[in-house]
Amino acid sequence: MVYRQQAMSDQYDNDSRRGRVLAVDDDRAMANVLKSQLTLEGFEVVVSTDAAEALAAVSDRDFDVLLTDLRMRGMDGMELCRRSLAVRPGLPVIVVTAFGSLETAVDAIRAGAYDFLTKPYDMRAVGLALDRAVAHGRLCDELRRLREDRSRGDRVEGLVGRSPAMKEVSDMIERLADSDVTVLIRGESGTGKEVVARALHERGPRAHGQFVAINCGALPENLLESELFGHARGAFTDAKSARSGLMMQSHDGTLFFDEIGDMPAGMQVNLLRALEDRRLRPVGTESELPWNGRLITATHRDLESEVAEGRFRQDLFFRLNVVEIELPPLRARGNDVLLIAQHFLARAGGGHRIRGISPEAARLMLAYDWPGNVRELRNCIERAVALARFDQITVEDLPARMRNYDSAVRAEELCVPEQFVTLQEIERHYVERVLQAVGRHQASAARILGIDRKTLYRKLQHWGKD
Repeated sequence: MVYRQQAMSDQYDNDSRRGRVLAVDDDRAMANVLKSQLTLEGFEVVVSTDAAEALAAVSDRDFDVLLTDLRMRGMDGMELCRRSLAVRPGLPVIVVTAFGSLETAVDAIRAGAYDFLTKPYDMRAVGLALDRAVAHGRLCDELRRLREDRSRGDRVEGLVGRSPAMKEVSDMIERLADSDVTVLIRGESGTGKEVVARALHERGPRAHGQFVAINCGALPENLLESELFGHARGAFTDAKSARSGLMMQSHDGTLFFDEIGDMPAGMQVNLLRALEDRRLRPVGTESELPWNGRLITATHRDLESEVAEGRFRQDLFFRLNVVEIELPPLRARGNDVLLIAQHFLARAGGGHRIRGISPEAARLMLAYDWPGNVRELRNCIERAVALARFDQITVEDLPARMRNYDSAVRAEELCVPEQFVTLQEIERHYVERVLQAVGRHQASAARILGIDRKTLYRKLQHWGKD
């Protein structure tokens, strides 16, 4: 849960403010009270009693949230909301009124408001709404920045990310650009180990040669030796002709062993001998062939533990572990999740039809654990592009496991004694979040919530009469 609460705040670590708020109310006494209380809560607050003056302030200064009263002399809160968003698209606007109704709330949302509050002020509710709005606005800014950065490319082709851990990986690849050294890549399944291996090959002195990848866990043990070293005609049943092995195909190029920790013990002996002598013997022959290639391996296993338990040869481990590159799991890469998602969105062909990812969907992506890492994210984006009904990927387009995970996390976060609220409040808030995520499309929201559309309509009517 550590990262989930900090996902969008990494770039604000040096800023202790909860957010910069422009509060607009033509009742000066009310505006000053609001400023005093919110300042005590840690917000930086600028107040205005004139909507036109507030609009000019939005144009001239950066605010995280606009909090405006609905009924004011001259320009009302709805019009201020519309004009402010024309000047600063993406600025979260919270509309406040003493005359709460479903119709008014709908009008506010149509005007572009992020949220809707009623008077008299419940400062705890105001603080929570402002926190959500600040996070939403910063997430929107980040999504826009990621879309802009996507066209600039990455230093290493295929490696997308700006997190410190991935910068370190990119730096290591650049440092090894002119080297022929053996490299061991560690990382969980789906983190992109083969992408790193290919980048090392393409930047290395053997880029002119072939890159040959072997997944040690995918080949049966009885075929691995002949696949690796090749075989002579008649060496075994069905060997009707001689065949060059994968290792020989990588001569003058790069040989990549993926999941080297899955290699059977017998093959470990043969591989070590071939690497030490730089020579290999095809199955069924007496002659040896010289091999001159670069070796890169990868594993998701703890090879030190495998060595200690006798499942992996220590001498082979030392032969492979000359230079080590550690790939971080996706859950530890912060906002790289969104940058990679934008990358896959463009590759999936959604860029022409889908212009981006909704803030709510992005927030869910940042909160999710991604046990399948980058591979799972790619599949998730491809699925979302195929299913998307709107010009953005929404929460509804994401797999059920992600939506269920998010619901469980939110329920866990609510289990703080001082933050207990009624079940009706939880339901009402969650329904509103779902509606926002799907662009107020009630049929889509009903499907996500697991209720029929008439039930959703009745709930909205009931809450509008509270």
